[in-house]
Order: sequence, then C-alpha cells, then structure tokens
Amino acid sequence: MTTARASLTAAGAPRRLDFIDTVLVVVFLLGLYLGVSLAISDKVPLTYAPSGFAGLIMLWRRRDQIVPKHLAGLLLVVTVYLCSVLAASDYSFLGKRFTGLLQLTYSLVIAYAMFLTLLQGDRRQISRILLIFCFAIIIGCLLEQYAGLRPVSDAVRERLYQMDQIYDADLRDQVLYGRIRPKLFTSEPSAVTFAYTHFSAVWLVISPWRHKLLAYFGLIAMALVVLPGPTLVLMVFLTAPYLVFLVGTRPGGRTSISRTVGTLAFATVLVAAAVVFGSIFFAERLNELATGRDASFFYRFTGPMLVAFDVFRNYPWAGAGLTGEPFIANNVMNVYMNSPSFQAAWRITRIADVLTNYVWLHWIYLGLVWGVLSLVAVSVWLRLLGVPSVLYCWAVWITLGQASGAYVGPKTWTVMLIAAAASILAVDALEQRHATRQATIFRPGLACASRDPRRRSSVKKESAPSSSESGAPVRDCFLSIHSSPIADAAMGEKV
Repeated sequence: MTTARASLTAAGAPRRLDFIDTVLVVVFLLGLYLGVSLAISDKVPLTYAPSGFAGLIMLWRRRDQIVPKHLAGLLLVVTVYLCSVLAASDYSFLGKRFTGLLQLTYSLVIAYAMFLTLLQGDRRQISRILLIFCFAIIIGCLLEQYAGLRPVSDAVRERLYQMDQIYDADLRDQVLYGRIRPKLFTSEPSAVTFAYTHFSAVWLVISPWRHKLLAYFGLIAMALVVLPGPTLVLMVFLTAPYLVFLVGTRPGGRTSISRTVGTLAFATVLVAAAVVFGSIFFAERLNELATGRDASFFYRFTGPMLVAFDVFRNYPWAGAGLTGEPFIANNVMNVYMNSPSFQAAWRITRIADVLTNYVWLHWIYLGLVWGVLSLVAVSVWLRLLGVPSVLYCWAVWITLGQASGAYVGPKTWTVMLIAAAASILAVDALEQRHATRQATIFRPGLACASRDPRRRSSVKKESAPSSSESGAPVRDCFLSIHSSPIADAAMGEKV
C-alpha cells in the first residue's frame, strides 16, 4: 500500500465513503459536468460553483487527514505560480494576473479535497458512481434526441449560462453529423463528450472488473452512436497511459520489461485503431479540417500552439502571466491573421474564447522558464501525494487538455488530481495481492508434495501429522497454487 493510502486508512479507518461523502462526490462530478459559474464580484467568478461548494465541504471533513508534506507540496506549487505572476512583464496587468492566481489556488484546493475523499473510498464503490454517471449521460442524450427532452434541456441551459456561452451551431452539426448533437443541460456538446470521456477513463483505471477493457470499448461504441464528437477519440488514447504506466509495472513501482513491452505493443495497436476509426466516423469533420474550414480545431489546437511559439520568442521568461490574454491580445490577432489555416470570416469577440487548450495555455501563461519550473513543482507535489506514476498523471492531463481550455479552472486540475487518486487506488490493489502472496506460509517438507512423485514416498515414511495439523499441508498447497502471478492473470479480479 502506498504511503498516501496507508496514512489515510490507518488505525482502522473506513475504506468506504459514507452517505455524505458519496453525495459530495456526486455533486462535485455534477459540477464538473455542468460547468456552472457564479459571479461573486465583477472580476472574480466562482467557477464550477457546485464543485467548489462540495470541494470545500470535503476539505473540511478531511481536515484531520491532511498530511503535512501534502500541504508543503501545495504551497510549493502556489509559490511558484506567484513568482511567475511577479516575473511577468507590464505590471499594469498585475490585478488580472492575481485574479488568475486566486482562481488557480481555489481550483487546486478543491481538487486536492476530491483527491483525499476518493482515497477513502472502495474501488467498487467509486467505479460504480462513475459508471452510473456514464449511463445517465447516455440515457439523457437518448431522451433528448428521441423523447422530447430537448426543449426542457434548452430552457434550463438558458437559465444556467450566459447567452454568449450557449452553443448555437446546430446547423453545422446537422451537416457534419447528420443531426443535432445532444447538449443535455450543458453549454455545448463538447462538454457532454468531455465529461463522458473523463469519467469513463477513470472508471477503466479504478474498476476491479476482470472484463473492464471490453466494457470500456462498449462504452466507446455507445457514445459514438448516441453523442458523436471527436473528443471520443481521446477515450482510446487514454488507454495507452493506463496500460503502459500502471498495468506495465510490478508491485512496488518496479518496471517489468516483459509487461512494458507487451503493454506498449497493445497500446500502439489501440492508438492506431483510434486513428482509423476517427477517420471513419468523423470523415466529414476531417474533410473540414483538411480544407481549413474547421474553426473549432483551429481554436482548440493549431491557434494556441502558434501563439505559444510566439510567446517563446517574445516572452520566454514568464509568458503572458496567468489569465494574461488581454496582455497578448494584439500578438494573438497577428499570429492568427498570418496563419494560412485561419479564415478572415471567423469572428473573434474575446481572446480567451479562441485559446481553448489548457496544455498550450500553460506555456502561453508561463513562458518557457516558469513553465518548466511549474511542471517540476507540480511533479514534486504529485510525488509527495504518493502517486505511483507521475508520467501517468501528466499523460492523462495532456490528453484531455486537447479538448478543454480554462487553465486556471477546477476542471483542469481535477483531471490531474483524480488521475492521481485513481492511480493510487489501482496500484494499491496490485500491491495488496502481492503482499497476500508473500504472507503465505509454506511447509517445505509437506506442502504440495503430491505434485512431485519422487517426494510422495519420502513423505509417506514420515510420521503422520496430528489431527489439528492434517489440513495445513492441503491448505498451504492450495494457497501456493492460487496465489501465483499466472493464476492472478488468468483469474483476474471479480466484481
């Protein structure tokens, strides 16, 4: 068991979430799905308000389980970001950058609260919550499409979101996908597919079900039919870090060459399959991309990447600063206008709306130097949290970053901290099975003697064991057979 898990479950602490914690986790996930914000002032919004309220309550409930080194790591991360704000150019934007720092700190704190709460839970319990969310999204989208739920959903969306946040490209969806994509109470269809992709990928890591990989592909197939969108391709890509960095290691975090080679080969096949089925299911979308007509892809990937390279050239030390879009507004427009992939007919009303990739926003906000320093700080914090594979967390973060912006928002950092908790839960299960095998008592003179014909006769010549010990050789033999690595791989874990 990892240090983080052991410290939180010591002294007979419960290994299941109680009713209140379960409700808080559900509310937190629902807040991530909806993305509803509250304006607590003219300049400081409370982003993902349901998740924020649930996270603060969870933090209060877990206050006695906050480990000092966890807190030290969090303070290290916040300090690095504070220094990056102070190092950025043009102090006339300092107030805007401090607002971004405040939002980032809020996001890190509630994500850490979710991390602590998930470590208190049982894998089956948490995976069941995630799977229910995925099925609820599928059923809700079906109801919106075929059972008249769309008017209700649209009415709720008008209440929850500002008009400039509501998706209004239904005609484009009909051209690309042959129908209007479901939005199911969210601001846009990509919010639905992102939540489904995220929750399904976490379920894959946490679930103890032996057939979960096949079930995961079933979730992908259902999503392609019910809520199509290019974000679903990331579901296949997310299997690669799980297979390589978690499944491909031995208990204790040691690298297994044979497992790593096997999982790398399998992950490569899955990635290739993702490319193939992406080209099949989203052929019209790829055609738009090839002809330079896909504004969404440009704002999601191409544009932010070009802006990041421009920041490296002009502000390599500290970038634009947190939430520093106003500082580089002219640079962004120049980069976009000079890009052959940009079309002048695309209207830009707000710079933040055309930089929607939090991975590239990391480099845009922080520059090359402080961007690297912040990566190191977050990696140190993850190690202090007891994460078995920092690379797994970063791989998940980078993959999902291709479908989400808002670098300082809770969604960005909850992706990281939920991945951290999921990796600890998954690896702890492997270590517990390994510890059980090591604790098995063997009797070299008697255990499993029946498997060696040459030893049967020598065993028979020995005095018969007493009645109280007669069952021990059989039991020891049974344990030694059924606790082998081959047996574990063949039997798997059952629900």
